[in-house]
Amino acid sequence: MTVHRVMALCGDRWTDGGARTWAPVYNPSTGEVIAEVPMAEADAVEPVVSAASRAFTAWSQKPVVERARIMFGFHRQIESHFDDLAELVTREHGKTFGEALASVQRGLEMVEFACGVPSLAMGNALPDIARDVDCETVREPLGVCVGITPFNFPAMVPLWMFPLAITCGNTFILKPSEKVPMTAVRLGELLMEAGLPEGVFNILHGGRPVVEALISHPQVRAVSFVGSTNVARAVHRLAMENGKRVQAAGGAKNHIVIMPDADIEQAASAVQAAAFGCAGERCMAASVAVPAEPVADAFVEALRNSASKMAVGETAERQDVDMGPVITREHRERIETYIDVAHDEGATVALDGRQVDYGGNGYIIGPSIIDHVGPDMRVFREEIFGPLLSVVRARDFDDVIELGRHCNFGNGASIFTRDGYIARQFKRHFNAGMIGINVGVPAPMAWFPFTGRNQSFFGDLHLQGEEGVGFYTQQRMTLTRWFAPSDHSHADTVWKTGRHH
Repeated sequence: MTVHRVMALCGDRWTDGGARTWAPVYNPSTGEVIAEVPMAEADAVEPVVSAASRAFTAWSQKPVVERARIMFGFHRQIESHFDDLAELVTREHGKTFGEALASVQRGLEMVEFACGVPSLAMGNALPDIARDVDCETVREPLGVCVGITPFNFPAMVPLWMFPLAITCGNTFILKPSEKVPMTAVRLGELLMEAGLPEGVFNILHGGRPVVEALISHPQVRAVSFVGSTNVARAVHRLAMENGKRVQAAGGAKNHIVIMPDADIEQAASAVQAAAFGCAGERCMAASVAVPAEPVADAFVEALRNSASKMAVGETAERQDVDMGPVITREHRERIETYIDVAHDEGATVALDGRQVDYGGNGYIIGPSIIDHVGPDMRVFREEIFGPLLSVVRARDFDDVIELGRHCNFGNGASIFTRDGYIARQFKRHFNAGMIGINVGVPAPMAWFPFTGRNQSFFGDLHLQGEEGVGFYTQQRMTLTRWFAPSDHSHADTVWKTGRHH
C-alpha cells in the first residue's frame, strides 16, 4: 500500500525540505500508518525564513483592509470544507467527530476575530499634548513570526496564531507537530486558494533541530508556542536569549471545586465532560476534582457510575462513541503507569480505565478516577494529559484555596456553587488565570486572551484577543509640532503670492 507523503510549504513550492528521514503518521484510533512526514534538519530553515522575509515587505505594505479581505476569503474556504477538516482531525488525532467539529469551529472564530484587525490594530492620537504639540501612535507589523503547535488540536491551535499574525501584516512559518501534520497542510492549501501571496505563510516539519534553528534565526522576530511546560520553558529561554518576542503556553493541572450546595448530578456531568472530553488531551481539561467533604462520597459515586457507562472506542468513520483514543501507544502506557503509581502512594482507584473491553489496535484507554489523592502525590503534582481524574477531598473553603497554592500550574479552575460570596472569593483568590463559575471548562472565546499563568505560561502577552494583536504588532509614537510662519518666512510668501520655486 502506498502511504501518502506530507509536504512542507516554502514560498509557493510544496517540498520535502531536503529531509533525509521520514516519520510515520498514525491513526490513533486504529494504529494504522496513514502518512509519512519529512523530518527536516536545521539546514532546511534558511530557505523558509528567506521566503518569508522576502514576502514581508510587500505584504506589510498592503493596506490592512486588503489583508483582511483575504482572511475573509480564508474564512469562506474553511466553511466550505468544514466537515472535511473535522474528518481530517479525527483521522490523524483520534477525536470524536463531534469534538473535531467543535475544535474547527473554535479555530474559525479566531479567523473571524482576525478579520477585525482593521479596527483592532488602530492607533491612538491626542492633539495638544503640550502647546502646539500633537501625539499619535500607530501599530506596525514585526516581520517573520513562527508558530510551534502541539498534537492535541491540529486545526484550532494553529488558527490561534497565524490568522492574526498575517492579518496584522507579518509573514508566518508554522511548525506543526509531526504527529498531526496533515491538517496544517490542508489549512495552508486553503490559504493559498483564498489568494494569500506566496511566502506569507509557510510550513516546515521536523523535530528539535528545526525548532531551535527557527527560534535562533536572526530574521525571526516572534515565536508562539503551545505544548508541555518543560518545552515551553525551554522555548521561552531560547527565544529570550536570541532577542525574540515569545508567548509560550505550557501544561496545566486544572481544578474543579464542588461545594456542598452544588447540584451533584449537574456537577458530576460537567466534570465528566471536562475531564474525559478529547480523552483528557487538552490544556484546559479538568484533572483534579475537589469536592467538599460532606458531598464527596455522593459526587464520586455519581461520577463513577456515569463515567463507567461512557462508550470508548474507535472514532474513524464517525463511529458513535463518547471518547476516542490517546495520541500514541507510548502515551497510553504512560497514563496506565500513573494508575499504579497512585495506588502505590495510597490513593484509591475508583475507576480503572485499563479495564475497558476493546479488541482493536487503537490507543484506547477508558476514563479513570483516582480518589483520596493528597497534594504530595505524583498524580496531583504532575501533568498526565489523559483521561485520568484525581479527587482531592476538601475540608473547607480555605482548604480549597490552599490546594490551589500547592499547584505549580495556573491555567484554569472552576467552582460549582449557588453561593455568590464563595464564587466571588474563588475567582479573586484561586491560583489560576482562567476561572469558571458553574462552567466546566473556562476556555475563553477568541475575543478574550488565553490567560494562563505560573508554570502554564511563559511570556508577557497571551494568545488570542487584544493581547494577541499587541503581540504581533509594535507601536510607533510620533510627536509633532508645527510652528506658525513668521511674516517674512518663505511659507508666508508662498501663501500670499502663490509663487512656488
